[in-house]
Amino acid sequence: MLMYRGHSEGGFWGGSRQMQFRQLDLNLLVALDALLTERNITEAGRRVFLTQSAMSGALARLREHFADELLIQVGRKMMTTPLADSLADPVREILLKIDAAIKTRPEFDPSTSHRRFSIMMSDYVSTLLMPEVLRRAEALAPRVTFEVLSNDVGNPFEILDRADIDFLIMPDQFLQKEHPSQPLFDDSYSCLVWADNPLVGDTLTQQQYLELGHVFIQFRVRVPVIDEWFLTKLGLTRRGEVLANNFNSVPHLVVGTRRIATLQRRLAELYARYLPLRVLEPPFELPSMTEALQWHKDFGDDPGRAWLRGIMGSVAARMVKSASPASTSRPIKRTKRG
Repeated sequence: MLMYRGHSEGGFWGGSRQMQFRQLDLNLLVALDALLTERNITEAGRRVFLTQSAMSGALARLREHFADELLIQVGRKMMTTPLADSLADPVREILLKIDAAIKTRPEFDPSTSHRRFSIMMSDYVSTLLMPEVLRRAEALAPRVTFEVLSNDVGNPFEILDRADIDFLIMPDQFLQKEHPSQPLFDDSYSCLVWADNPLVGDTLTQQQYLELGHVFIQFRVRVPVIDEWFLTKLGLTRRGEVLANNFNSVPHLVVGTRRIATLQRRLAELYARYLPLRVLEPPFELPSMTEALQWHKDFGDDPGRAWLRGIMGSVAARMVKSASPASTSRPIKRTKRG
């Protein structure tokens, strides 16, 4: 998104080189977008690096231009007017197209670039994919920096819509249709138990699955957890005993207990190499899922983003073709369907 850094109070609002369009200072659109996103004058000011009084002045000028209040104080909250709601998407689209035009370059040289890329994903994807991606990127682009963000922070779809991130990685069925995407890798689900769990042998029945206590994921901000979604479609309810807020903590929370977890197979097998765990086949069919990469539609032609997409796609393809992470660990116990 367009952000104006380092301006003092009055900032770009009072300069003599403002862009004007039909008597509207186009810089005010940046303030309008921030105000409609945050619905808070102070937070909107922080978003575009303006003081509260400067942002209040911008709101006053916007109200005068549109002859509408745009934001109305209702109790402790600010509510948008119908006109403001109708302006939100067009204003954001205009700013994104300007941003894309400014940032897009005819070429990208990774060996000299100082670009910063931001990628939002789960810790599961970060653990499996990003170590090799970052190793390759460091060798090719030593000055490029990366920000790996959790998709548990805010609404990932709104963040992508605002182009506040370069990429979002999610299961493909949760991605937005209006933005382009590419598949990265497939995975299935397995069950994970402590190696010395006295209640579970080499096989797992559906009755055992439903009777055992479960360790499962519950994010602070509601993000779809695909195994929960599948189980809901099957009409199954787990007996939750431990709620974890990230995938990597689940295997550790199973060790030494009689509990069970349903986890992505690649991650479960990875941890079974290092922890006293057994990986079992679920006692019912769980469809596989595909993690996919998505980016904002206005930045598809950016050569820098295309370069990084290529690296991530190459690493994911190699991961799929290679042996599973736990190829040297204890084998998965296949179970009869119960």
